Amino acid sequence: MTSSSVEDRNTRTHDDITYQSIAKAFSLPLVKHDGAFERMKRLSRPHPSQPNFSWDVPSPALEAKLRMVRLPIDKAIQDDKQVLFVQEELWVPISVVNGNIHILPGIPRLFEGLLEGLKSRLIPRLTDPEGKGIYRLLFSTPLAESEMATYLTKLAAKVEPQGIKVGSYPRWGKDRNTVTLVGRDKDLMDSLVAEVEENVKGKKVDTEDELDEKAKDVAGT
Repeated sequence: MTSSSVEDRNTRTHDDITYQSIAKAFSLPLVKHDGAFERMKRLSRPHPSQPNFSWDVPSPALEAKLRMVRLPIDKAIQDDKQVLFVQEELWVPISVVNGNIHILPGIPRLFEGLLEGLKSRLIPRLTDPEGKGIYRLLFSTPLAESEMATYLTKLAAKVEPQGIKVGSYPRWGKDRNTVTLVGRDKDLMDSLVAEVEENVKGKKVDTEDELDEKAKDVAGT
C-alpha cells in the first residue's frame, strides 16, 4: 500500500464519532496530535476538488482534516503507548485507549493495512497465537435461535467453567442455522456432540454449507 493509494477522505467520515465516544467513555480529552498532523500533511495527496486548499489557512476542509487527528489522550501515559504508527507510508495512527482498546479507522483496505502493521505488537501478547490448541465444533440445525435459547443457555452455564464457549448464529436466507462449541478440551467437546445434536435437532458438520450442498444434490437427482 503506497501513500498515494490512501487519501485522508478514506479514514473517517464527517459523522464519525468514534474518537469522541471513546474519549467520553474514559473521561479523556480530545487532543490534536501534532505528530499525526505532520504525517498527514506529508503523506496525504491533494484532492482534485480542493485545488486551493491550504494547511495554514482556516477553512471547513482544514477543520475536517483536524478532526481526524484529535485523539483521546491520557496525559499520564507515554505518547508512543497510545498513538501507534504501524506503517511508514500511512499517516493514520492507531489510537490505543486503556491499554486494550485499539481504534483502527478507515475503509476495509486501510483497516487491513493497519491490522497487518499491528500484528507484530499483538502476537507476543497471545498465549496461543496460531490457535493450535483451540477446537471448534459446528452444528447445523433447522431450529430458530429462539427455539434453542433455553437449552443453549443451560449448556453454556455448564461448560463455561471448562473454558468452552457456546454460540448460535442465524444464517440469513438459509433454512438452517449454526450452533458452535469453541474450547480447548476436545475430549469434553466430543462427548457433548450427541447431546447437542439431540437438543438442537441438528447434526455436527465440517462446514456451515455442508447440509445445504447435500440438500441441493438430493433436489437435483
